[in-house]
Amino acid sequence: MPATKTPPRSAPLIVVIFFVAILASLGVALFALFRRGDNSQLMLRALTIRVSLSVLFFLLLLLGWYLGVLTPHGLGA
Repeated sequence: MPATKTPPRSAPLIVVIFFVAILASLGVALFALFRRGDNSQLMLRALTIRVSLSVLFFLLLLLGWYLGVLTPHGLGA
């Protein structure tokens, strides 16, 4: 029986934190969109943070896969 690596217990927590931060940033941008006045800088900053967090999250997933910490589970294979 081959030995399988289990992901660290903190991996799901990191995923949840990233998703919550991405959604919070999206919420701030939505709030700035509907608020009266000139909030274009706030919306731009919030969307920049959201895109940066998304790219960082994707790169961390790739790094985890490359280092063998995360493995595909073969769903449907």
